[in-house]
Amino acid sequence: QVHIVESGGGLVQPGGSLNLSCAASGISFNGAALVWYRQVPGHERELVARILGSGSTRYADFVKGRFSISRDDMKSTMYLQMNDLNAEDAAVYYCKIVAIHDILWGQGIQVTVSS
Repeated sequence: QVHIVESGGGLVQPGGSLNLSCAASGISFNGAALVWYRQVPGHERELVARILGSGSTRYADFVKGRFSISRDDMKSTMYLQMNDLNAEDAAVYYCKIVAIHDILWGQGIQVTVSS
């Protein structure tokens, strides 16, 4: 049975940093594409960053230079290091695992940016 746990969210001041984690059990990250999305109420879910099994990364323009996605396949865990956060980054962040036979979503974790 697959179990996904997101952590690392919370309240941060503008200009601050957070490091989100998405840990999975019961599924192999081998060859999987790992993706972070975010969603604000009333808006569609949008892609933030993704990393392929090769290590190739891609970022949305609005986070380039501030966010960094990484993965540890031995731990079946993906990360999103977020720096220089601003109010527009406040959202629920979701991890997505696109494995060979499964597509799985995390439960979402709230990120709030406020002074």
